Amino acid sequence: MSERCPVCEGAFEYRFSAEVLHRYQVKYFQCPRCGLLQTEKPYWLDEAYDEAIAETDTGLVRRNLGISMRLASVLYFLFDRDGRYVDAAGGYGLLARLMRDIGFDFYWSDKHCANLLARGFDAEKAERPLAAVTAFEVIEHVHDPLTFLRDLMDQLQTRTVIFSTTLFEGAPPLPGKWWYYAHETGQHVSFYQRRTLEAIAERLGMRLFSHGWMHMVTDRNFRPVAFSVLAGKLGALLSYYVKLNMTTRAVSDHDLLVRRGREARS
Repeated sequence: MSERCPVCEGAFEYRFSAEVLHRYQVKYFQCPRCGLLQTEKPYWLDEAYDEAIAETDTGLVRRNLGISMRLASVLYFLFDRDGRYVDAAGGYGLLARLMRDIGFDFYWSDKHCANLLARGFDAEKAERPLAAVTAFEVIEHVHDPLTFLRDLMDQLQTRTVIFSTTLFEGAPPLPGKWWYYAHETGQHVSFYQRRTLEAIAERLGMRLFSHGWMHMVTDRNFRPVAFSVLAGKLGALLSYYVKLNMTTRAVSDHDLLVRRGREARS
């Protein structure tokens, strides 16, 4: 375990130990300066990612449906409706497909998972620059979030990342008192407070917008209340308005993929 926090370079302090993957005793450390809570160096990740999507993740589809609704409102009202987007670490491609079905020009990227549901729309096919990159249910999986976000923006040529993570306040919850540790899967290795995300945004020279579990770092200037409204329950309701005013790409995507197939065979 590095003695210095990867976000603010503060000195880590030991907080507790917990059993991970039902077999490893893992130490957890926190940076008092920015609040970042991390495991020791995660030597168990190859085992944890034996399957990219954990068997116990029964809420995967439900969460993606909820994410797509609020994300649709954020993009429709704050960004270019015709812009190009990439869902980084996009799993099986469910969110990218949902967003294309609504009408947004979304693409997929994930080095650990097969693209099953957004085939034909890999990130390599998206022209640069991008309006934004999304990275949902990712940042708790990385041990150096600052480098992860910086590299993501550099590689995909964007200055906006919209992501999710569940925050904690005050002292870190004890083992067994917070489901988000996900000790049984071993995939969650970093945990954040709002001040942690603020420190990340500051190091990137960007602004942080945050509401509940949805967050955004960007160099664009929005009213914080606008993001909070669109990322909240009202945003989920407004998504029905968005769908009525967007044209789904489901049919045009089908035609495009059929045409590509013909051209590949000719």
